[in-house]
Amino acid sequence: MGFSRTMQTRYQLLMALLFVAAIIYLENQIQRLEAARDKMEHVLATMQLHSLQVPQFRRSDEDLAKSNDQIVIYNRVPKTASTSFVGLAYDLCQRNGYNVIHLNTTRNSPIMSIQDQERFVTNVTSWNAKKPAFYHGHLSYLEFGRFGLPQKPVYINIVRKPLDRLVSYYYFVRWGDDFRPHLRRNKHGDSKTFDDCVEQGEPDCAPEKLWMQVPFFCGHAVECWEPGNRWALEEAKRNLVANYFLVGVTEELEDFVMLLEAALPKFFRGATSLFQQGNCQELPGRPPCPPGTGGKSHLRKTSNKQEPSKETVRKIQRSQIWQMENEFYQFALNQFHHVVRRSLRRVNGELTPLGAQFFYEKIRPR
Repeated sequence: MGFSRTMQTRYQLLMALLFVAAIIYLENQIQRLEAARDKMEHVLATMQLHSLQVPQFRRSDEDLAKSNDQIVIYNRVPKTASTSFVGLAYDLCQRNGYNVIHLNTTRNSPIMSIQDQERFVTNVTSWNAKKPAFYHGHLSYLEFGRFGLPQKPVYINIVRKPLDRLVSYYYFVRWGDDFRPHLRRNKHGDSKTFDDCVEQGEPDCAPEKLWMQVPFFCGHAVECWEPGNRWALEEAKRNLVANYFLVGVTEELEDFVMLLEAALPKFFRGATSLFQQGNCQELPGRPPCPPGTGGKSHLRKTSNKQEPSKETVRKIQRSQIWQMENEFYQFALNQFHHVVRRSLRRVNGELTPLGAQFFYEKIRPR
């Protein structure tokens, strides 16, 4: 009796083990089948994607017209390497097939009257003979949607450390730069240094002169141009994130150019190599510059610029206006670095744009 019960228990245990093994085997097979199915779907999706990509090169006249309808506006902030950057656009426009147009406002005013705003928006969106177009000029941000027109431009811009920008502008209006060295500027003959200006409390170096990048991104509202206005700072941040395609920084201009070439090749194809060649310098211990660069540089340098003393820097940085402008600059810098991290990778010590990081799959019906 006891032997029979022991055998029955062993039999039940064996059956249980066989059942568990069968379950594990079936689950393993199911996982293999699912993996094979996913792999097959991926292959089929890739094949379908390739087949879907072919018609993209057979565009209708209407599609071609839309692709040539793009407008880029670079509402350049003074003394942020804007002349250097615009030089690239002029060098590339003919080979890439677009138009570059400089917006010159009366007395270089960054603010337009309401009627000029309407004229500008209408001109830009309806001047089809000059599309695709790259507009540049010292103009504060202008929201095209306010005028009831369907087409909106692609806004780009560059910002710079606020004190560096002011110091550069201070010496620029006195000594000019190496771009047009013989042009007499409106403060020509004033040899006072920036340190002397700050020590003597002169208006040309007052903290209010720092208030430039915030209003350019804020826009045409009266609050935008009130130095130290908190609403203007927050509006500038909002516009940068919501209404600008890309905002770079002067200190990392090459990365900005590289991103634009990757994202807007219609306008910036070839910009990175042109920028690198144009800024190549023959220096001891460095490889020779590529042939054909012609010594042309896209980086302009302000003449006779002197770095401010530590005491001057401390005095400027105590002002609320510098703190707010610097807050905006740091905000823009963080946004730019986020884009760089997601869009560029380092290969052999150099940054290069990432290829496509997405694909289509599980397309139905087949």
